[in-house]
Amino acid sequence: MKADHRPLYIQVIDQLKEEISHYSEGSKLPSEYELAKHLGVSKETLREALRLLEEDGLVVRRYGVGTFVPSKPLFSAGIEELQSVTNMIASANMTPGTIYLSSTIEVSAEEDRARFNRSESFEMLQLERVRTADGMPVVYCLDQLPADLVGNRSIHEMKSIFQFLEEAGRPIAYALASIEPIGYHEHVTEVLECTPETALLLLRQTHYDHHDQAVLHSVNYFRSDKFKFNVVRKSK
Repeated sequence: MKADHRPLYIQVIDQLKEEISHYSEGSKLPSEYELAKHLGVSKETLREALRLLEEDGLVVRRYGVGTFVPSKPLFSAGIEELQSVTNMIASANMTPGTIYLSSTIEVSAEEDRARFNRSESFEMLQLERVRTADGMPVVYCLDQLPADLVGNRSIHEMKSIFQFLEEAGRPIAYALASIEPIGYHEHVTEVLECTPETALLLLRQTHYDHHDQAVLHSVNYFRSDKFKFNVVRKSK
């Protein structure tokens, strides 16, 4: 390295890229102390190199846990694209599946009445499901929709709620969404069979039909090692 006239942290980045190429996805790298000693640099230089590698998505650092080689996402979609989890999985040439954890009928709360623009109380169906891809759990879903939209249909017919609503004559036209990364979740992390250091992507969406009427509210937890969402931003 000493014959190289580039900044030291740039040299360290190149060396770390070579080191990382020998690790499998999801592997944990040696500690910062071990890496710095191995490369013959200070911890400060190493940390600057790791910071830049993290910005490029080549490593993932978990505070108090360590540095990891990220897994390449199996699924990638634009956040502006409105599509069901079923279609996302099928688009990756994998077989979508559903594990039903629970289904309950609840009386709507004030928040629900405001969300679904209803002045009186109504019965609401809440579904708790895990979506799978080739049998692997990848998304934990909590879905709420007015029970009168379901009628006498069996919930087990709802492999795709999007498709179910379309067949019921209430196709989804658009959704208002928010997305945020979260860390370890006591319940969801276990259900999705994630390692403790695997981050989750929380996507909250309220879906509307062509008459601007809310028909579905979803809270979905995606495994960040399996899903990648992109955003297209345009100037005015």
